[in-house]
Amino acid sequence: MSGHFREPGSPANADVEIPLVLPVGTLPEIAKEASGVGAGGEPGETPGLLRRFWLRCCSIGEWIFGAISLIVGLAVVAAVPIAWFLSLGYLLEAARRVATSGKLRTGFIGIRPAARAGSMIAGAWIMLLPLRLLSSMAVDAELIDPGGVTAERWRLGLTLATILVVIHIVAACSRGGKLRYFFWPFNLIWLVRRLRQGGYFSQARDAVWEFLRGMRLPYFFWLGLRGFCGAFVWLAVPITVLALGRFAPVVGFIGGAMLAIVLLYVPFLQMRFAVENRFSSFWQIRPVRDLYRRAPWAFAFAFFITLLFAVPLYLLKIEMIPRETAWLPSLVFIVFIFPARLLTGWAYARASRCDRPRHWFFRWTGRLWMLPVAAIYVLIVFFTQYLSWGGVWSLYEQHAFLLPMPFVGM
Repeated sequence: MSGHFREPGSPANADVEIPLVLPVGTLPEIAKEASGVGAGGEPGETPGLLRRFWLRCCSIGEWIFGAISLIVGLAVVAAVPIAWFLSLGYLLEAARRVATSGKLRTGFIGIRPAARAGSMIAGAWIMLLPLRLLSSMAVDAELIDPGGVTAERWRLGLTLATILVVIHIVAACSRGGKLRYFFWPFNLIWLVRRLRQGGYFSQARDAVWEFLRGMRLPYFFWLGLRGFCGAFVWLAVPITVLALGRFAPVVGFIGGAMLAIVLLYVPFLQMRFAVENRFSSFWQIRPVRDLYRRAPWAFAFAFFITLLFAVPLYLLKIEMIPRETAWLPSLVFIVFIFPARLLTGWAYARASRCDRPRHWFFRWTGRLWMLPVAAIYVLIVFFTQYLSWGGVWSLYEQHAFLLPMPFVGM
């Protein structure tokens, strides 16, 4: 069961669908709430102060756990070839929501569902730990006495334990997937009762399908792919000319100047593309200039934070890491790039709410701040090619605007 609604302030050509996914085991709870039974257990009863405080603490804890789960999930996705466009698409969508609403909190998309998914993964992982121990014991018994009675008993015990643990995990996920359900010893009894009621498999199938549909993976992928292509077209030529500076310093200086100018526009062109959801927005510079005039200091601050947070990440590009641990540096990349994206959306929202340009003093002081920041960033980027594992090709991995990961070609 799921629902969708459009956020206030969203443009008509970019409907925002928020999945409201309901696990299989939550329908009785919803029916109980609809009948007027409050948190205190009696119809119309208002929970006490301590219980409200406890529920508030649980809600905050769930939100924090969901944020951590979401960041880890984005990092894992960013380390997977092709799927990394999903991570970029999420960042663009988060910034778009901030740009259309003007509130930073709207950029945290899917925190509660991420908390539920994270609890399912964490709970299943914890439940599988005893099986790993039993498996190692069974392997040791087979090595000591191949085909013996003891080894056979260990294999039988491992098989039975695996069946029980799998049923336990399925029941915990069916009840709602909260972490406490994985430590409840009577999940098997609950599952048997639920199966006797009928309709379990069809309801579970529909819930899984609605959850997957509510994730809107094709939308995020398509948004990220187009956002990557548009920004890369702007960056490719200046970076190529900058890279030639290894052989001709004058050419490299020209490329650095070109890149510094392009950097002034790329994050906000990418932001406007996400808001308008039109690829042609990448080639419309005048609207971005008009928006800057309405909120110059906000644009300058967002630009400064974007480049500032991108510089330390180059330290993680010095040494190549194994593919199976690629998500670890991507985790740091997401932590740094996510706030910068939200601030870009915030600056865009401030400019959109203003109906006329600011005073010339604010416009020029904003430019005087942005130009040296861009120049310093270009200088740092030029020398990173001598430190990064990818060499000159690492110049094209502009993680602040492209994919939030250290090594694209690994």
